[in-house]
This record gives sequence, C-alpha cells and structure tokens, in this order.
Amino acid sequence: MMHKSSADGALTHEVARDPRRVHWMELFFDLVFVAFVGQLARGIHGNPGWAEFGTFVLLFFPAWWAWVNIVSVVNLLPGLSSRALGIAMLAAMAAASVMAAAAPGAFGERAWAFSLANAAIRVVLLVLWLYQHREKSAGTPWRIWIYNGGTAALWFAAAFLPLAVAVALWATAIVVEVGMVAISARLWPDRGIGGINIEHASERLGLFVIIVLGESIFTIVTEVSDDWGPGAGLVGALGLLIVSFLGWAFFQYGTGTITAGLERLQARSDFAGILQTTLFLPFLLVLGVTAIAGAIATAIPAPYEHLPIGSGISLGGGLALFYACNAIVTLRYGQPPRVVLPWAVPTVVIAVLLIPVSTLVPGAVILGLAVIVLLLVTAYVEIHRRRRRRPAPAAAPPSPLSR
Repeated sequence: MMHKSSADGALTHEVARDPRRVHWMELFFDLVFVAFVGQLARGIHGNPGWAEFGTFVLLFFPAWWAWVNIVSVVNLLPGLSSRALGIAMLAAMAAASVMAAAAPGAFGERAWAFSLANAAIRVVLLVLWLYQHREKSAGTPWRIWIYNGGTAALWFAAAFLPLAVAVALWATAIVVEVGMVAISARLWPDRGIGGINIEHASERLGLFVIIVLGESIFTIVTEVSDDWGPGAGLVGALGLLIVSFLGWAFFQYGTGTITAGLERLQARSDFAGILQTTLFLPFLLVLGVTAIAGAIATAIPAPYEHLPIGSGISLGGGLALFYACNAIVTLRYGQPPRVVLPWAVPTVVIAVLLIPVSTLVPGAVILGLAVIVLLLVTAYVEIHRRRRRRPAPAAAPPSPLSR
C-alpha cells in the first residue's frame, strides 16, 4: 500500500498484510516440511518395528512443535509487517531445512546438526515472542526467556554432548515448552491462546494437511514410476483412492467445522479445547496420514505379496488414528455423540482389524479392502448430511374429519 507524505510529497512503501489470512511467506516456509515428512517417512517403509516407529514419532514431534510455535506467534502478531514476517519465515526455514537434512541421522552422527537447528528455530521464536510481548505488556518477559531462551540453550548444549545426554536434553526442552504452554493457557489466556485469530488458525491447519497429503501422493507416484507394471499401477491407483478419501473427509467435513468449532470453544473460554484441537490432536492426524503413505509405498513393489506386519500396522493404525482424531476433534467442537459415533466407531474398529488381515492377503487386496471401508464411511456421512439438510415437510392442513 502506498502513502503520500503530507509534508514533502515523497512516496513511501509500507507492506500490509491481512492477519486473518495466511501469508504467502508462511506457505513458502511450509515447503520445507514436505522434505521433512519425506525424510522421516522413509524410515517406516518396509517392515518397521517399534524402534523405527519410535524414532519416527520422536523426531517428528520436535518438528511439529516448532511448526505450531511459528504458526502461533504469527497468529498472535497481527501488526507484524509483511516484510518482517518474510524475514522471520526465511530464518525459520533455513533452520528447519537443516533439521530435515539431519533427521535420518539424528540419533547418530548428525545429532549435533539436529540440535543446533532446533536451537536456531527457538532463537527465531524468542525474537518473535519478545516482539509480541512488547506489543502487549510492559512487564519483564521472564516466561518467554525461559520458554524459548532456556530451551534454546538446552538444544545448543545438546549439540556438544554424548547422544544419550543430548536426547535427554531434547526431551527436557520439549517437556518444558509443552508444560509452559498448558500452564499459560490456564493462568494467562489473555496473553496467548485467548487472543487467537480463528480464521488464520483454521486456514493454516488446512494448508498444512494439504502439504502432508501432497507428500503422500508424491511418494505413491515415485514408487509407481520406479516399479512400472500392471501390479504397481493397480496398487498405486488404490493408494491414490485412499489418499483422496482422506482428503475428501478432511476438506469436505473437517475444515467446515474448524472455524465454527474454534469460535464455540473461544466463546466459552475453553482454552484447553483450543490447545488440544490446534496443537496436539492434529499431530496424530498427520502421523496417521504419513504412516498410511508408508504402507502404500511398501505394497507397490510387491502388489501380490502380503504386507509385512510393520506396514500392516502403518496402514490399519494410520487409518484408525486419522478417523479417531477427526472424531475426537468433532466431539470437542460440540457435535453430539449420536452424530459422530455411528461413523467413527465402526471405521476405527475395522481399520484396526485390517492389521491382522494384512498378514494373510496380498497387498493389493488389503488396499482394496481399505478403499471399500473408506467408500462406505464416506457414503454414510454424505447420506446423513443430505438428510440433515433436507427441509422438514410442511404441516398438512387439518382434515374436516378430524374435528
């Protein structure tokens, strides 16, 4: 936007942004998480065991937590200029890129790089939170210095310590941050979660889910390209159908309720509900989608062999996580159980049952069964929604015989 100075007529430029909408630089920052998700997803291809699943979760959560912190502080800084936002996003993107590159060896020779990258992200957050505090309060920002300054020091120190000690410091830093967020939401909601911009938060979450689903599609296409053939094509098509049903469920049903649900929670000062549905539960949903993509990628090279038990857990467990998370969020937003449970409970139960079945039938068959399950639940929800929208018939005039 251009303003003309009344004093000398010089033209100055001030870049404005709409705090209710996601800025392009925020989307640019999110691109690095495509690489991060892809890096971690490779670790659960094939036949992952508890160690691989544990590594996947333990490395994914620091990245997710850094992402939600960036989203939160930008959301709570409506006065942040487009230029300042861009600089912050580029700095955070550089740190997140190092995290992504170091992720495959984070529990080994690259632990130091993973530690330093996390420390750098917290320095970016520290600067942003201090700016936000200056806009809101004149008191000493001791909570911010502990929240990001103290944890940045822990991550930095971890880079120079043995792996076992470093991992303990990582866990300590995360626990401190999560604990302080929960306490702050209860004691000082007006300085944080209470002022959340609902429109920005809803759009931001939806766009991140698009990125995760996009990474799943990229994985499927890449695997089919590497294992070109009728069987790979069949499994790839089934995989695309599964991802499409997940996208349909989230964007046709989920995003329509996010804004209204968050507004309802905000109106009754249910700050714990806002935290749960924006910071924590979506993490499980993203885990589920990534695990499903890993199982599909495993089935593509061997479409006529049964899935390894690890990939069966990824497929059935991922579907169960996705739909259970959606159900819990929907209930938290105020939807009655009689509307949610009829589709949620059968879907989650059947998804779990796919795990043992996956060890008995070919990969193409188990993916076909998953497609049928998702088709049925989607059809049920569509029919139910149409019935709810159908206007009630007008009352018939009383019959003379009834008098």
